[in-house]
Amino acid sequence: MTKIKVAFFAEILIEDFDGASRTMFQIIKRIPSEEFEFLFICGTGPDQLYGFDCIRMPTITLPVNHTYKMALPALAQNRLKTKLQAFAPDIIHIATPSILGNFGLKYARRRQIPVISIYHTHFISYIDYYFKHAPFLISTAKSLVADSQKSFYNQCDLVYVPSESISSELVEMGINERLMKLWKRGLDANLFSPEKKNFKALHKITGNSDPCILFASRLVWEKNLETLFEIYDEITKEGLAVNLLIAGDGIARKACEQRMPQAFFLGHKGHQELAAIYASVDIFLFPSVSETYGNVVLEAMASGIPCVIADGGGSADFINHGVNGFKCEPYNAVDYAEKIEILLSDKTLRDRFITEGLALSRSCSWDQLVNIYFDDLKKLSEYHVLAAV
Repeated sequence: MTKIKVAFFAEILIEDFDGASRTMFQIIKRIPSEEFEFLFICGTGPDQLYGFDCIRMPTITLPVNHTYKMALPALAQNRLKTKLQAFAPDIIHIATPSILGNFGLKYARRRQIPVISIYHTHFISYIDYYFKHAPFLISTAKSLVADSQKSFYNQCDLVYVPSESISSELVEMGINERLMKLWKRGLDANLFSPEKKNFKALHKITGNSDPCILFASRLVWEKNLETLFEIYDEITKEGLAVNLLIAGDGIARKACEQRMPQAFFLGHKGHQELAAIYASVDIFLFPSVSETYGNVVLEAMASGIPCVIADGGGSADFINHGVNGFKCEPYNAVDYAEKIEILLSDKTLRDRFITEGLALSRSCSWDQLVNIYFDDLKKLSEYHVLAAV
């Protein structure tokens, strides 16, 4: 049986680096090696992934976020082209419309190789944060990003999008709706579960038995941290006897610690530790509006926690307001604080949110989603064969 060859371009191939990486590794870990052969091309990653070769490109650290590095394929162009020609891919998978992603796209288009992409990061939503000190540039920057993404994704053959709301935004941006396919995200139900409760561990962190509110995310400004600060202020002003736990790390951690001195900063947590924290707290708080999907909201729901989140971004699609959680005006700290108070005082409502959230989370299966992905690769491969005839 002839294997289908897939050249997979991604900036970063480290499993727990961020939500995009975790999604990619759900696919990578399930590659049926009897049917597919993969070649990985990345900026940051190992020499091999699950038995498949991985080629690393030279990188440069991004000035706006030192935790990310961007691959520069032009500095290793001959080596990369030689490897790709020897591999002879049937399909090209591109994770991000970066310099590396555009290299892969041009390579594919010149050779009539079909391209699949997953819309991982809603870059346009970051602009308000990165240009907050130069607001006169925001409109121009958004227009440039929209034009760049429209040009990139409209040259792909299939683009997976994680939510209905993001799909609508991309259509408004000018991306062809016929190229998009709703492909949400899955969940490891054995990992995230109410059964992972560990109140003793939580008590060791806080030193008290007050209700705990959890925010879990990379600590970067595009996660709407300014509103998180204001929610902290509201909770403090109202004198609520609660603990605010912050799980995650990032370039804004020091600023967060200074701005929220009474919060408990847990740093980066592995999935096992995070699962126990999720299951043990009382409320999950998430004001970010920059999510394409919002894995952490689904993880919280699967862990049996009622959620109070922003009514914006892909994560808002999880919440039916007042039925399985609360959605708040994205930048209205008073709204979040009021919803937190309601949940803390109304056990019946809290229990209903938990029950409904668990039901939704149990409908999400990585195995099913990954099977769809590999079926689509087979269809694209057939298209490649026909185009070559």
